[in-house]
Amino acid sequence: MDQILEQEARTDLGTIKIANEVVAIIAGLAATEIEGVAGMSGGIAGGITELLGRKNLAKGVKVEVGEKEAAVDLYIVVNFGVRIPDVAIKVQENVKKAIEGMTGLQVVEVNVHVQGVVFPQEVRDEETSRVR
Repeated sequence: MDQILEQEARTDLGTIKIANEVVAIIAGLAATEIEGVAGMSGGIAGGITELLGRKNLAKGVKVEVGEKEAAVDLYIVVNFGVRIPDVAIKVQENVKKAIEGMTGLQVVEVNVHVQGVVFPQEVRDEETSRVR
């Protein structure tokens, strides 16, 4: 997606500019509020999904912002055992609501890309003990 650097609106008092990164951070925070989302994904390197911390929420998000509309692509990692379609729908709804409520932009699409699954610590420990 081509990115416009910021959303701009004119008022009687002047100009209001909202940077794309602000929209991306709003989307990332809204996505991670949903139960079942382990975090944002920084992509897949060497077959391993990079799980980003809270400081890097915008890196798991791509936004395209026009004058009045926005389109969002989210790259997430989910917790093992969740129903992925249900989590994805809740993410779409929460992200749309958050962006529209905070920026006044109309969100035309929220695409959710599930990049990985995080297993509970007990499962990891059990797998580690089998290897030894």
